[in-house]
Parts: sequence; C-alpha cells; structure tokens
Amino acid sequence: MANASRWWPTREEVLRRQHLMRRMMQLCEVDTATAACIDGGLAFHIAETKCRFCLQEAACRLWLDSDEGPRMPPDFCPNAGFFRLCQMSDKVQKH
Repeated sequence: MANASRWWPTREEVLRRQHLMRRMMQLCEVDTATAACIDGGLAFHIAETKCRFCLQEAACRLWLDSDEGPRMPPDFCPNAGFFRLCQMSDKVQKH
C-alpha cells in the first residue's frame, strides 16, 4: 500500500505556498475581498487548496520574481482561471 503521507504537503510547504498565492494575487491585482465573495467563499477555499497541493512551486516563484509589473496569471497556475474571473469581477464592481 502506498504511503499517503508523502502526498500531503508539510507545514513549511503549506506556508510557502500560501505566501506565493498572496503574492500572485497582489501581482495580478486580485482583490481578496472580491475573491472571497465568489460562490459564497467556496471558490476561494478551493483556490487555497489547489495552491496547497500545487506541484508548480518553483515555476510560480520564478514567475513572481520576474521584474514585470501587474499582469495576467500564468497558464501553468491551477488557479489562473479563478484569478482571471476575480480580475473581471473586480473591474465590473468598480464601474
């Protein structure tokens, strides 16, 4: 039987990935309050879970550390669609 614990992220991985998610949202100009309201907060909870188990941490860090300004989320991100939806929702609310 496979060891299920090897698939579960460590505490350090969870904290690192939460930090990366916050940075991604800031760089993509995603408002946390807007994100937390979509689907009664369930969509944000799912996004956090996707980040927690994401295997693209190195690519994410490289993308975040590039010198570009605000931008669209990268295609490799499992939350790219959610972040884009948040960006659109935020623009609609501001108008």
